[in-house]
Amino acid sequence: MEVNPSFNPFINDDFLLETESAKLLYHNYAKELPIIDYHSHLSPKAISENKIFNSISSLWLSEDHYKWRALRTLGVDEKYITGKATNQDKFTQFASMVPFMVRNPLYHWTHLELQRYFDISELLSEKSANRIYYQTNKMVNSSSFSTLSLLERMKVERICSTDDPLDSLEHHINHSTSGSSIYMNPTFRPDKSILINAPNYNEYIDALEISVSFKINSFDDLCEALQKRIDFFHKQGCRISDHGLEYIPFQSATLSEIKKIYIKKRKGANLESKEIEKFQTAILIFLCKQYHKLGWVQQFHLGAMRNNNSRMLKKLGPDSGWDSIGHYPIAFSLSRFLDSLDQKDQLSKTVLYNINPAENEMMATMIGNFNDGSSKGKIQWGSGWWFMDQIDGMTNQINTLSNMGMISCFIGMLTDSRSFLSFPRHEYFRRLICNLFGNDMENGHLPNDLPWIGKIISDISYYNSKNYFDFS
Repeated sequence: MEVNPSFNPFINDDFLLETESAKLLYHNYAKELPIIDYHSHLSPKAISENKIFNSISSLWLSEDHYKWRALRTLGVDEKYITGKATNQDKFTQFASMVPFMVRNPLYHWTHLELQRYFDISELLSEKSANRIYYQTNKMVNSSSFSTLSLLERMKVERICSTDDPLDSLEHHINHSTSGSSIYMNPTFRPDKSILINAPNYNEYIDALEISVSFKINSFDDLCEALQKRIDFFHKQGCRISDHGLEYIPFQSATLSEIKKIYIKKRKGANLESKEIEKFQTAILIFLCKQYHKLGWVQQFHLGAMRNNNSRMLKKLGPDSGWDSIGHYPIAFSLSRFLDSLDQKDQLSKTVLYNINPAENEMMATMIGNFNDGSSKGKIQWGSGWWFMDQIDGMTNQINTLSNMGMISCFIGMLTDSRSFLSFPRHEYFRRLICNLFGNDMENGHLPNDLPWIGKIISDISYYNSKNYFDFS
């Protein structure tokens, strides 16, 4: 009997699970646990309004720069990616390219998402594109595919969005009174107030002045303004900050120097590289002290080289797929920065992420320098991020953390995504880590103690993050 290759549910119940122990760990200790997505870029407006998307293309393709980047590499014209092609044409172009994405995580994610949200096991390709487009479109335009329904389907317990200090948080406030079982917390992301070398820095400070209703004429005024926004965010349930930086600088300076640097920038003058690092160090130290007072967790996403293609940046703006792995001097200044806070016992719980795998061992050992016993896993090395949230990247991160740190303290996976269909990435991670532990059990590298190893798996999948963040 000839088998139709389109119907090939290679993603079955035991996908990625190579041993009986791995299967038992996943199905009994990880699969059914809720999700705490403590770092995402989902739209708070779409969640608050319980948005229903008008097509599968707008739901699945319109915010996902992973897919955009892949399509460009495969030679697809921009009009089918971010341009004015019809929703169906965009979907057809994507579908026809999926078979060529084999061994890229997008190939797995695409078929996981089709299965988990639409119960479609058929492989996506040019041949199946029209059929799957019409089938999914019929489903998308209904209340059972609203944003909240999609989150509920994946057992999402809590979402942490990523928000600028200027944000009014109106959508978080509205959602908090909606009666939804899904919690949504803001995350304070003040990068635009830190990156004083940005060409639009002064325009940003002007906008911050409007937000706080006073002039920001000095460095002290800037600190007061940021403090005011931190207090507002805290009142609305924010318990996490986030910073997306090339590296954390550390340059000592007097307060007088910092004040002069700020005034110099506000007058439109160019700053020298050391002045930039002195200012950034000072404002980061100030911010981190405020986070510590409030008991927040601080996150640092380090090492991305952003907006490399200036022509396309001008055309499409940031976060549209023109970023890559950078190579920056991270270790020394990071250590000095963390130590300067720790010296005064003002170092908050901290999650560090690297995008360059060459820094894995450095990160795994750096966190141990500042885990002082005050809380379990106080300093975390965050899960494989961006280009590293694929099988090899996550495996290497998990193995390195196991060897040089304590994997049992790990707070696990997040989506870091703008797509409401991205939550099977948690399943992907859980299957992977269950497979690693299960293989160790079968190879005699771990005891055949299913309840104990299962507890470790459950902690990494859910309970460690639930206990790490103080959302109460």
